[in-house]
Amino acid sequence: MIIKSSHVFTTACLLAFCGFASAYTITGTVSDEDGKTIKDASVSLLKEGKTAKTDDKGKFTIHEDEKDSLEAISPAFRNQVGYVNINNGILSYQSSSQPVQVKIFNSLGHQVFKKSLQGSGTFDLSKGIKSQGTYFAQVSVGSAKQNFKFTTDGSFSSSFGSASAAALMKDAQKDEAIRFIAEGFDTLTVPLGTLDTTLNVKLTKTVPPAPTFKFGYALKNDPTPSKGCGTNSTLRKVKSVENGDQFEIRVGNDTRKYFITLPKNYDNKKPHKVLFALHCYGSNGEDFVHHAADYDHPTPYYGQQVLDKNGDYIFVSLDAIGGLWNKGQGDHDFFAQTLTTLNENYCIDTSRVFINGFSYGAMFSYSLMQDMQHRVRAAATYAVADYNIWLPEGNNMKNLPIAWMNVHGKNDGRCDYNRAKNSALPRILKRNGKADANGDFTDASSEKPQEVNGNTGHVCYDFKNVDERFPVKWCSWPGDHQWTAHDTGNMGVGWNWESTWVPEEVHKFFEQF
Repeated sequence: MIIKSSHVFTTACLLAFCGFASAYTITGTVSDEDGKTIKDASVSLLKEGKTAKTDDKGKFTIHEDEKDSLEAISPAFRNQVGYVNINNGILSYQSSSQPVQVKIFNSLGHQVFKKSLQGSGTFDLSKGIKSQGTYFAQVSVGSAKQNFKFTTDGSFSSSFGSASAAALMKDAQKDEAIRFIAEGFDTLTVPLGTLDTTLNVKLTKTVPPAPTFKFGYALKNDPTPSKGCGTNSTLRKVKSVENGDQFEIRVGNDTRKYFITLPKNYDNKKPHKVLFALHCYGSNGEDFVHHAADYDHPTPYYGQQVLDKNGDYIFVSLDAIGGLWNKGQGDHDFFAQTLTTLNENYCIDTSRVFINGFSYGAMFSYSLMQDMQHRVRAAATYAVADYNIWLPEGNNMKNLPIAWMNVHGKNDGRCDYNRAKNSALPRILKRNGKADANGDFTDASSEKPQEVNGNTGHVCYDFKNVDERFPVKWCSWPGDHQWTAHDTGNMGVGWNWESTWVPEEVHKFFEQF
């Protein structure tokens, strides 16, 4: 970990002369990555065994004073360099016998300036350096030397007339370091080469380890990038259509057709969510890529594309053979192979693959979501029916949970509402109950949904006893067999497909993951 703000080390180890004890002061401020100061952070100077706490402004000080030794500078020694004085950063000098040598060192002890002065005169010490800060000067005539510290703004912190001022700062012990500890933040350890230091540090908030589960992801988990991230697609489209491109894939003995719509700002380094649209009976895949607006097709992809304001989704529409999802394993293979193709050619978030469909497309979605729990995060169905549902090996479906939302008209005469509520719904709830101590999901099928009453409005009920990572939402409204549910009941006076609330509710359902 690095110190994210500037820090200044001041030292004079290379300039120190014998006979003087030392002192040090370490000061600084501790804050978080947003610049908010941290109170009560523990600051420890490890080798010296000194500690401090930050105050309510995030400031700390570790200080030690030491007396000068008995060998304090004598007037005779000081006079060996001749007459030398400092006033407002200006060095005055007079030496009749030998040149006055001036060397300037930065705070790390590196020489940055050297000049030989003859006779008498003045010299502005700040002209010997390039940037503002703390520096050390060494003035010598022959073997006699004097040392002092000054700053480029004209001030100075020591003079020749004070023995204590001539005591330069103390070197750090080998492998000395200062450590910062604050609750909720990563521990920061900074190596020190000197004990005269100002540190302004930023601590990083501790990120708890990602939870692990027997199955599934945490809500709001980090994206899981696909193989195609960072690469360009090698897919060859069959043709371009309005709002997308058509592709083909061989599945068993059949050539299957599908459509992809990329966001305009598609980035092959950003994992995108994926949404599959599965069409209803008598329709086709292209209808859900573009279609004249009506109560079945108000906007592309069941109204989801228009809600993708930031270009976070890749949209896909599959085409059933003859308009019917009745190929069983072949249709499941078609979905799986298409998803694999997306993984390999585009940058997708493999943990956020969603499906939705109406009527026969809802039946197919309901079938897929009970077979593809490892690859599908959630499904939204509109008027699901609990018949004509194919599953691998009959009823030997995977006993795993799946996040699910269903929208259903209570007066649906084609896909019976009560059959869906009393059969399709409890089948999912049975697997979606909150996980027990072993991570196994429990049975939540005893919970019943709240439902709409009367001829207007709608009720969306979120089940309480399910695992939060596998939510179930049941939306009822007093309509017939259509997916564009609205609050004015059946088609008739006051009906307007543009008033449907379904796309917004489905978008919110998918965006919680």
